[in-house]
This record gives sequence, structure tokens and C-alpha cells, in this order.
Amino acid sequence: MELGSTVVAVRSERVLLGDQVRPAVIAIKDGKIHQILTDSDFSGEVLDVGDSVVMPGIVDCHVHVNEPGRDSWEGFWTATRAAAAGGVTTIVDMPLNSIPPTTTVGNFREKLLAATGKCFVDTAFWGGVIPDNQMELRPMIQAGVAGFKCFLIHSGVEEFPHVTDRDLHAAMTQLQGTGSVLLFHAERDVQQTPPENGDPCQYSAFLQSRPDVMEIEAIRTVTELCLQYQVRCHIVHLSSAGPLELIQEARRAGAPLTVETTHHYLCLCAEDIPAGATQFKCCPPIRGSANQKQLWSALKAGQIDMVVSDHSPCTPDLKKVDSGDFTEAWGGISSLQFGLPLFWSSASKRGFQLSDVTRLLSRHTAQLSGLDSQKGSLAPGYDADLVIWDPEREFEIKEASIHHKNKLTPYLGVTLRGVVCATIVRGQLVYREGSFCPEPLGKHLLVKKSSPAVKHKSNELE
Repeated sequence: MELGSTVVAVRSERVLLGDQVRPAVIAIKDGKIHQILTDSDFSGEVLDVGDSVVMPGIVDCHVHVNEPGRDSWEGFWTATRAAAAGGVTTIVDMPLNSIPPTTTVGNFREKLLAATGKCFVDTAFWGGVIPDNQMELRPMIQAGVAGFKCFLIHSGVEEFPHVTDRDLHAAMTQLQGTGSVLLFHAERDVQQTPPENGDPCQYSAFLQSRPDVMEIEAIRTVTELCLQYQVRCHIVHLSSAGPLELIQEARRAGAPLTVETTHHYLCLCAEDIPAGATQFKCCPPIRGSANQKQLWSALKAGQIDMVVSDHSPCTPDLKKVDSGDFTEAWGGISSLQFGLPLFWSSASKRGFQLSDVTRLLSRHTAQLSGLDSQKGSLAPGYDADLVIWDPEREFEIKEASIHHKNKLTPYLGVTLRGVVCATIVRGQLVYREGSFCPEPLGKHLLVKKSSPAVKHKSNELE
């Protein structure tokens, strides 16, 4: 079957249906899953993938594409090819690091124009909350953004300033009753003593400069706002287990609050980061192994709702690889292509099942983004977005096989379990065994919010 062609049906001995893996044929019509049948019930052209696992495509709702304006860091063409190679069938693009940022309707239109004709997978878009743009929020909701992102600390780029308490109250007032969601980079500046070890090439010095208390205090603010306004709130890239009890308390009190963590916090440990290895720098920072163990426990207990890449690339010079200075290096990790095998390699050793992968990497991420009526599930009526992969097969991450624009990543040379064999987006074969369809087939996804009268229970993820 040629790349770019329309798939009529997929047959496998291992199709994930609900919590069960069993033989099935997925019949596809007009880009949607039409029927799920037993082998004996289907006759016709079929893509037979043997005993490769067939699951809903990954929905990565935390991706910095950076186009327009900083496409030397990453662009839609390279980012979405990398996504397709990793079994990701939908990404949701963050509003910052592009110039202009997605903080007005006009800027959103520029973003859509920049992405046109370049997406190999389907793409939705977050808007941004910055000081004094509260009157842009409802128009951006009408225009189709999935929700909004804000920072409680300097974002790293001047054109996306962090918000004050006054800005947050103004934004929350605008978002009440809309069904939209506000995402928080949850770190706050706190008074602290300078780190004892001042060597900027030592990871420990950087880690001491961003202690857990910064996340705890930020999340305290988020929970109070969430309870006060009853606006859906979401904590992005939780790195510290410290605030988990705060989050649980707020949820018990009725806060519509969700939380994500990332592959790097689950796979990497502070103790293992070499001096000067700035490819490991991200904000919040990668913390110690004891903290990581707590994150895994929280994930298993349902206290953390989803796992994302937070793909945040840059050019090698901004990573300060020559000097190895953690204080000066850009904070961001590239992993969009490798999220599925990164998660599975660690999670499978901890008793997680394939159904957990779909729940944490597809269904809940689609729900957060307002895409859960069409993405993230393998059922009739949903988009025929499929990842076909081999969970037992191992591979080594080599630079030649990385499809991100910039190849610098802490995972170079790492061996992982789980090889993506093929990716299907709305019934079209976009990737197979290292090759891509000749033209981008992805669509822009403009999110339509439900009636404000309907209470959105996003904190009750199923």
C-alpha cells in the first residue's frame, strides 16, 4: 500500500479495544472508523499488519512548534513529520516561542497561515494569556483555539510576559461560562538563599535554583483561583511530587483541575545528568530519583491525568553546548518523536498496560484539548487515527533517524522498547517504516466549545 493512500481496513491479531487486546478488523469510511469487526465478518481490501499492536494515535497536547518567527528552532513541516514517525496523529501547538505569539485573534490567523500546507498530522492550537489581553480571549475561543496557556514566572521570551494576580482575575472573569481551559506554567519566584555550589556547569547548581517550593506556591495560587471561579484549570509539566496533596485537596473541594507530567520527568533523574550536559535542561527542572518514583506512583493512582512531550527545541547554540553553562542554556527538551517508546519502556516495567498508554497519552489529552468527540479513542464515529507498533521490539535513538529540525536531545544513544511501524491519520497512511507520504495530509483543528450552560467536568476524566 502506497504512502498517502487511503486505507479501507486494518487487520491485526492485536487491536486494543477498551481494556482488551484481541484480533479485529477496523473498517474505515470517509476518514472515520466505520465498524470494528471480527476477521470472519469482513471481506475486502485490507492492510494486514500481522501481530503488530493497533491503538488510537497519540494526541500530544503540549508541543512548541515555534513557527512563525522562530522556525530555525522547529517548524510545522519537521515537527509534524517527527510526530508521525512517533505514532502521534494530533498535536496541540503552544502559543509561545513563535513570533508573534498566539495572544490575539490576528496573531492566531498568522499562525494558521504559517501552518497551512505543512502539517503531516492534525494540529490544534492553544492561545495565550498575557498581561492586558483579556478582551482577546472570548474572540479567540470563537476562532477555535483549544484553550489558553499562561506563565506565573518569566517565560524565557520577552514577547510572552508572565501574568500578575490582577491579570489572572481579569482572565478568569472572561473565561467563566465559556467551557474553555486555562493552562498554567506553575512556578513562582520565591525568596530563597543562593545555592551553595555556584558552578554553572554542575546540574545540581541549576536544580537548587528552581526548588520544589516554586511549584508548590504556584499551584497553591492555581487551586485557589480554580475553586473561586470554577473555570477549568490545568497544570502543565508537573515536575515535583511536592504539590500533589494540594492538587488532591482542591479536587476533593470541587476544583475542575487536571494535571500533566512529561516523559523527561518520568524517564530522567537529576543524579544521572553529567556536568555540562545542557541538553537535559528544562523548566521546571528534572528532579531526583525519589521524586520520580513518587510521580510514577501518582500516575498509577490517577492523581496525574496525562503524559505529554513538552517538545521545546531550539538551535544548538542556544543550548550552550560548548560552555556547558546551565544558567545560560535554553530550557527545553526535544522528544516529540519518541514519546510512545519513552513512556512504554519505563511504564511496562512498572505494571502499566497498553490500555493505560491510550488513556494517558491519547484519551485524556484529547479530552483536555476539547477534541475527545473525534480523537483519542478507537470506536465507530471517531477519526481513523491509528498507530501501528511493536511494543516488544527495541531500537537505539540515532541522530540519522531523528526527524526534529534540531537533533540535540538527551535521548541520543538510548535504547528503547516500542517501534512505531506505521501511522494512519483519518484513514490515510502518512508514515511507514521510516518513510512519509509525499505531501502533508494533516488538517487544522478548530475547537468548538459546548454550550456554556453545560457544566464541563474536566476533572472527572474517564
